[in-house]
Amino acid sequence: MATETHAKATLNQRAVHELREFVILTAYLYVTLGAVILMKAAVLHTHGIHSALWGIAIVKALLLAKFMLIGNGLKLGERYKDRPLIWPTLHKAAAFLVLLVILTSLEEVVVGLFHGLSISASLGDLFGRRLEETLAGFLIMLLILIPFFGFRVLNEAIGGDRLRRVFFVDGAELAGNKSTN
Repeated sequence: MATETHAKATLNQRAVHELREFVILTAYLYVTLGAVILMKAAVLHTHGIHSALWGIAIVKALLLAKFMLIGNGLKLGERYKDRPLIWPTLHKAAAFLVLLVILTSLEEVVVGLFHGLSISASLGDLFGRRLEETLAGFLIMLLILIPFFGFRVLNEAIGGDRLRRVFFVDGAELAGNKSTN
């Protein structure tokens, strides 16, 4: 009976951890993608095209966060841990970018099929006439992933919860630790 309780607690802890990760990822992606969408809306507005794409930003953030959790579960980009931190950061960012490109393409195909489009028509829009926009989006996504994974790789390197504490704990506590060193 004790084993079942321990297993349930572990499962609950894992579920809470996954939910927390999902919320943090979604918030980060929503803010960063929202900034890009705001810029896109501003450019369109100067050309007389009015758009409200905030709903798209949250849906995209939720979907990409789920994709990234899948990548975490697959231990994607877990190489170069013994090298300087830039290498595991760039490797993870690139690996996750590839995953997001593949899963986003798959998403476009599924949405296209749902709307009665063929696979080639769904991907043709993404990689055809909008190729420059698509490539720019991939580059922006890479630029979003690099600081995200940089923070995570640095956190793993210094251990524990120290990086979060450096960013979010009262400055007096940190100043006290600094003066003793």
